[in-house]
Amino acid sequence: MSEPRGAGDARLAGAVTERAPAKINLALHVTGRRADGYHLLDSLVIFAGPGDTVTARPAKEWSLSVTGPRAAGIPAGEENLVLRAARLMGGPPAHLTLDKHLPASAGIGGGSADAAAALRALARLTGRPIPADLQALGADLPVCMASLPARMRGIGERLDPFAVPALELCLVNPGIPLSTPRVFAALERRDGGALPDHLPDFGDAAALAAFLARDTRNDLEAPARQMAPVIGDALDALRAARGCLLARMSGSGATCFGLFANAGACADAAGAITRKHPGWWTAALR
Repeated sequence: MSEPRGAGDARLAGAVTERAPAKINLALHVTGRRADGYHLLDSLVIFAGPGDTVTARPAKEWSLSVTGPRAAGIPAGEENLVLRAARLMGGPPAHLTLDKHLPASAGIGGGSADAAAALRALARLTGRPIPADLQALGADLPVCMASLPARMRGIGERLDPFAVPALELCLVNPGIPLSTPRVFAALERRDGGALPDHLPDFGDAAALAAFLARDTRNDLEAPARQMAPVIGDALDALRAARGCLLARMSGSGATCFGLFANAGACADAAGAITRKHPGWWTAALR
């Protein structure tokens, strides 16, 4: 689709900011592997918290700056998914600022969420359409574009909404970055069963937690814990917290989440874990 006539100069004034919330895999089943190496997934995904932000401003050439409390070690060159997404978008160049608050390589979709935020910001800034084929940027890009609760299947291209009850999440990352390809490579089996065909109605957080504990799993948790045993300590800390309904690792790790029905209990858990493990990243989100 061509750029709307006359829209370019008018829409390039100012700057546009989009948020990139944390992506949480409540469940992640690996159900197969295609001949081209892509893994088949069946996952329940939700998004929580303000997370990172991406700001796009008109510029003479494409560039990226990384700021924020988690900026250390984040590349600002072509290897950053934000800049790769921007070049895929095309159109008038822009300077992008990634304000980084989420830990990287943490199993909460930080890079994919940031790239999706960049695409949304550029679309608003220039009026250009977002490219239809985002698979080159990773399996999480389609779900991160909408940043809404979804059941994600296939290689990430099949998305179905599902209703999530009110809940609170305590996220804990023990400070160990994990490579998603390495975790997948360590999987012993890649043909696990899928989620139930039909999801029940979740009346409250307790019902959701009971379903997740009974009928779902994260197939990447075992290989991730072999690579980073401290994940077990993070899970133990969450399970020991008052009011924690379920504790599980998200994505390929090492971030773990505790599911709570009560905001006060969730905040108390985050505070207690922070005091006991000041070097860990901990956040209470909804």
